[in-house]
Amino acid sequence: MRRREIILTATAALQATLAAPSIARGQELLESSKANYRLVTLARDLEQPWSIAFLPDGRILVTERPGRLRMFANGRLERAPLGGVPKVYARSQGGLLDVCLHPNFAQNRTLYLSYSAEGSGGAVTTVARAELGDGALRGVRTIFEALPRASGGLHFGSRIAFDRSGLMYVTTGERYQRDRAQDLNDLGGKVVRLRDDGTVPADNPFVGQPNVRPEIFTWGHRNPQGLAMHPETGRMWEVEHGPRGGDELNLLKAGANYGWPRATYGIDYSGAIISPHKALPGMEDPVRVWVPSISPCGLCFYAADRFPGWKGSLFTGALSNDALFRIELDGERYRGEERLLVGRLPYIRDVRQGPDGLLYLVTHADDGGLFRLEPA
Repeated sequence: MRRREIILTATAALQATLAAPSIARGQELLESSKANYRLVTLARDLEQPWSIAFLPDGRILVTERPGRLRMFANGRLERAPLGGVPKVYARSQGGLLDVCLHPNFAQNRTLYLSYSAEGSGGAVTTVARAELGDGALRGVRTIFEALPRASGGLHFGSRIAFDRSGLMYVTTGERYQRDRAQDLNDLGGKVVRLRDDGTVPADNPFVGQPNVRPEIFTWGHRNPQGLAMHPETGRMWEVEHGPRGGDELNLLKAGANYGWPRATYGIDYSGAIISPHKALPGMEDPVRVWVPSISPCGLCFYAADRFPGWKGSLFTGALSNDALFRIELDGERYRGEERLLVGRLPYIRDVRQGPDGLLYLVTHADDGGLFRLEPA
């Protein structure tokens, strides 16, 4: 009986938390090729929100780039941010970025934050591990830094995702210093794979090799801002920003080089040629390339039943297009895509499937918001 009461209480809390006021309900019906939907506004008073994560009871954690971790609960955004968040380097593209729960969060209350932190020599993409307490984080400790540090505020990455075996993947930008992506003794422009405490798994592809960082899983990335595990295959997929053109969707393979800047479909912002090569032997080709750029950000496989026509689709925000892209795959090959919410939401920074089977978005603006897509 006690177990049943706990289940009913948790279910009620989840429903109450996610049943926020549907401010946009009753507005026009939106259509896509495989679903009709409505855009619902949940909160509008967020400053440059970057990422969201769902707690087991349905509450939603939201990061704000200036350095605040917010809680959306009981249909509203709580006024006070959570305490204990580490100090961040909140300049240009830097600040508080991703939030990700430990796979066993329900038991250990552990979560992870990625952010830019300043120190001697400049700023660096950093990951901290912490325990979520009442109104604050506890036991915060740094478990990863994408060394070396560098000046400036560009290209930090950074997304976090866990695979089925409980290993953690973190994307890092090359800090707008192209050659770092091809340097295996440098953690910029990489996807790293770590245990949940930040130590290196023994089967990482470069473990034991001299002058190579053992954390590296893949390399040759520019500014990867989306990372997601395929719910059926368990393989990791990633999206990253190119320069002018050359944004990429990649299927990650252990030890693979994804080419930047030696192979790219993009050109420099000045119009200068970065590389004459779009592909090179020994380097992985993207699954999809966008020219011109869409600036893909956030990545989510849709695996629920609320939108049957979207099941199996891959979603990413498109900062340069003010749109949400729905991508269809044929196994591990690109098949097609469509643009949703075109011109309706500026700068979609993250997209996630909620525990209720709906899609949730945040928009990266000084008056950013938290939104939900519902079937219509």
